[in-house]
Amino acid sequence: MSDDQHITAPLRLFNSLTRTIEPFTPIEDNHARVYSCGPTVYNYAHLGNLRAYVFTDTLRRTLLWKGLSVTHIINITDVGHLTSDADAGDDKMEAAARASARSIWDIAAHYTQAFKQNIADLNIIAPSEWTVATDYVPQMIAFAEKIAPDHCYELDSGLYFDSATVPDYGALAGGRDDAAHARIDPVAGKRNPSDFAIWRKSPPGEQRQMEWDSPWGPGAPGWHLECSVMSQAVLGHPFDIHTGGIDHREIHHPNEIAQNQAFHACCGPDVGTAEAGFTGARWWMHNNFLVDRSGKMSKSKGGFTTLFSLIDAGVHPLAYRLLCLGAHYRSELEFSAEGVGAALTRLKRLVMGVEGLKARAEGVTWQSPRLDYLRANMHPKLAPLLEQFDAAISDDLMTPRALPLLEEAIALKKVPVDEKLCLIAAFDAALGLNLMTLTRADLRLQPKDALITPDEIDAELERRAAARADKDFALSDEIRDTLIARGVDVMDGDPLRWDWRLTLA
Repeated sequence: MSDDQHITAPLRLFNSLTRTIEPFTPIEDNHARVYSCGPTVYNYAHLGNLRAYVFTDTLRRTLLWKGLSVTHIINITDVGHLTSDADAGDDKMEAAARASARSIWDIAAHYTQAFKQNIADLNIIAPSEWTVATDYVPQMIAFAEKIAPDHCYELDSGLYFDSATVPDYGALAGGRDDAAHARIDPVAGKRNPSDFAIWRKSPPGEQRQMEWDSPWGPGAPGWHLECSVMSQAVLGHPFDIHTGGIDHREIHHPNEIAQNQAFHACCGPDVGTAEAGFTGARWWMHNNFLVDRSGKMSKSKGGFTTLFSLIDAGVHPLAYRLLCLGAHYRSELEFSAEGVGAALTRLKRLVMGVEGLKARAEGVTWQSPRLDYLRANMHPKLAPLLEQFDAAISDDLMTPRALPLLEEAIALKKVPVDEKLCLIAAFDAALGLNLMTLTRADLRLQPKDALITPDEIDAELERRAAARADKDFALSDEIRDTLIARGVDVMDGDPLRWDWRLTLA
């Protein structure tokens, strides 16, 4: 923590490795290095996938709030992820390319751009670097060559990691569970059910769209290998925090840790430190599932909800961010039309409150200052809110406690408006709701299936205004009712005049 950031609450984060909340101190002074498992770009990310990146962005913003600089990496998996996360089935990218009769490279480019658009729409800070799996294949082969003599064995289908060669395999998931691994598709010749592919050979007589030569024959790297190589290549070993969804805690991340342990043992103590436990990262952090009423949200069910479909329904994407912040990242979060509608209403109230303050503070500079300046120049009524907010987000990112403090700050009376706005801007820098620039008009998204255009609405409202001026209240009511039937709420006396009526299936 830097000397000029006099934050009173120590940052404490839940570590999945120890299943405890621990005080966080970065390996390097004032600098945190974070790696997040990114998307496999064979389809659009669903809202459950995106919850992981709202969580990681909240973590990053909290680290910044505490005065740390942050190097954050998100990878793009464009090869090697199989249709089962448990190392079985077909390559997701190859399968998507065959299904759509398109180049696998085109598939990857399209869904990578779509994911980056989701990140921007959710006001998630772009990573310091996007690492793309296919850019690191030579390093993956070199990594595998290092560990193969002591930790791997070769089968007809590829090079496999022997999970029995590293201590405490599966500790992250709560211990080795060979029974769970035995339920996946068996591979003839595997020594242990939990063994996993480091390199998957192309089947005889078949050429993949993505394949490379290797000491074990042409093929492609395993998904688990990719994250070990990319995180270490960019962030070093060990680094501070590795994040992902809770589903990664059971197989993918234990396999990463096993590879990291093997690489360290093969390559000497300069690669890592005993203090870090050779796992690659000191902290492993996982967000819980987003669930709908029928269970965990998943692409495999079909009909999954994407951020694009939410926007098409007229819901601003930051309403989904607010929905995520309203629950602790380690708790399951239920997704429903009612829930996201309530989040949109809450976001509108926040924006209206900040807009009102900005109108009163016209010409006043209210951008978020350094926190030490805030403390030294803050109104006595605001100081407790700052300390409570800091305590909330420092307590393992407890955003459900932080959000009401933001609302309390907006509503507080008899406080200089410029000081209130400075505090709100500081809070929003940690929460990422973009309140200092968002307007109510920005939140008025036209549903894709709207039966009327904004220009037609304005024309009807002008006709209604004329009817009211002529005291033709029957016509005025008829126009209002017609607009409601076409998905528009008329707001008499409000400068915005109208809004879309939110209807979610």
